[in-house]
Amino acid sequence: MNCQSTMPAKDIFHSLVRTALEKEGWMITHDPYRIDLGFVDFYIDLGAERLIAATKDNEKIAVEIKTFLAASVISEFHIAIGQFINYRIALQEEEADRRLYLAIPSEIYKRFFRYPFIQTVIHRNQIPLIVYDINQEAIDQWIS
Repeated sequence: MNCQSTMPAKDIFHSLVRTALEKEGWMITHDPYRIDLGFVDFYIDLGAERLIAATKDNEKIAVEIKTFLAASVISEFHIAIGQFINYRIALQEEEADRRLYLAIPSEIYKRFFRYPFIQTVIHRNQIPLIVYDINQEAIDQWIS
């Protein structure tokens, strides 16, 4: 059985999030960020770096962008959380100093991610979020 994956189609808001990160001073280093596990390849949507200060190390992130446009938001949430956890484990093996974020639209954050159960899942799994505004084409919040 061949377990090699192919690169998935980019999410609808991929370029929007990329541009929003660049506006905030991030340099996109990977688009996508590929991790070769030997039996399967993972493709995290973006890798980025930003110099915090001249005397400090570079801050590195990877961003998995989600749109939550399917009929079932909870099903998309389940998939996103599982994917995020797998990507984070693989990323820690590949480049431990790069922090993974889950990017979500602000409307979904307001409508769905504020429920106590969803907040508990995010908190217990230590999932940092980037909340992006589709209309402003900007990042609303960084939530660690």
